[in-house]
Amino acid sequence: MSRPGSPPAPAVETAALRRTFAASRNRPGGAVEALAGVDVRIERGEIFGLLGPNGAGKTTFIKILTTLLFPTAGEARVAGHDVVREAGEVRRRISLISGGESSGYGILTVRECLWMFSQFYGVPAAVAWPRVDELIAVVGLTERAHARINRLSTGERQRMNFARGFVSDPEVLFMDEPTLGMDVNAARALRAYVARWVRARPGRTVLLTTHYMAEADELCDRLAIIDRGKVLACDSPAALRRQVQGGQHVELEVRGSDGGEPGMQTLAGLQAAWGAPHPERGTRTLKFRLPADHSLVDVLRQLEGQGIRVDGVATRETTLEDVFIAVVGRGLEDAESGP
Repeated sequence: MSRPGSPPAPAVETAALRRTFAASRNRPGGAVEALAGVDVRIERGEIFGLLGPNGAGKTTFIKILTTLLFPTAGEARVAGHDVVREAGEVRRRISLISGGESSGYGILTVRECLWMFSQFYGVPAAVAWPRVDELIAVVGLTERAHARINRLSTGERQRMNFARGFVSDPEVLFMDEPTLGMDVNAARALRAYVARWVRARPGRTVLLTTHYMAEADELCDRLAIIDRGKVLACDSPAALRRQVQGGQHVELEVRGSDGGEPGMQTLAGLQAAWGAPHPERGTRTLKFRLPADHSLVDVLRQLEGQGIRVDGVATRETTLEDVFIAVVGRGLEDAESGP
């Protein structure tokens, strides 16, 4: 805890944080190390992102920081308080939004549910009711404010849960895949609100976990790329992109001579990854960074020599996906299907 007159403690600070799950019926392959020694420091006022595939350790990290799960080893502090020894102090200062969550009391209305959660945190009535109504408007549920939760659509419940995360005006807000399953317009509006909320008062901090590259790029002041329980890189999105700049970023739309997917050995020597297939066209996107000493014409000829037709060629600026491939060694689609 910070002493009077000293600078406030970081919003989040972890040292050698580990979490191992023992073998069980659901994990017959043996123990799994979900976090393998994570060192992270998040300053007050930051929007900090964790970018990684499913199974990378993002949710485990969030659960430990929000006192829902004990670490196996290491230390973690939130707003200056130890998450194990001072769990109660941590809980008073945080809030959690989880994407896809369907919690709530079905017999309550949207407005009643948000009010109830404000009272769990001791928000005075004179503050709580205006805040509840403001948040209902933010998430576009004004016309449904008096509807029972069990009569809301899945998307409406997700938006209500998003609003619930703000009713206590937390010091540190944890957002675990907050826009998962939301439509594009709703997700865009809620990201804009998060950015405004953080900037409206000094010290508000957000830790966002996501595997949506665009979401991380738009929102985060800094982000960490995590895979298999380890932080592989940590910096601002712009700085991370600069680390992998050099050469030309190329996307080819290709199809094999037999309609199948060409092997990765086709581009030996280049760091390449497959994008999502295009079933309606029978093609697949091949993404790679072409160093200055390589010729795109030579690559195209190599593909042609193996009976692989190139239907389209595009070059583009460095993206977070390029960073992910460079740091992790495989694309996000491949990472999602990995162990």
